Amino acid sequence: MRLQIIQDNKGKPTGVYIPINDWKELKKQYKDLEELEYEVPSKEQILQELKEAIVELSLIEKGELKARSAKDFLNEL
Repeated sequence: MRLQIIQDNKGKPTGVYIPINDWKELKKQYKDLEELEYEVPSKEQILQELKEAIVELSLIEKGELKARSAKDFLNEL
């Protein structure tokens, strides 16, 4: 297996690149890895999340809900 280490601009390791053939072999050996793959959200899911975000922003503007910091928001993603 030939892994590549991904580093930030300071040289700190931040991730690993695994070639797709190696990833497929790992998934055969470790069935739980399948859950880690990203699923493209459906149009309905995106629209529902946008509606929820609009409601949340409205509540924040009215002072009925406390806003999160940008750091907390990004950590949630």
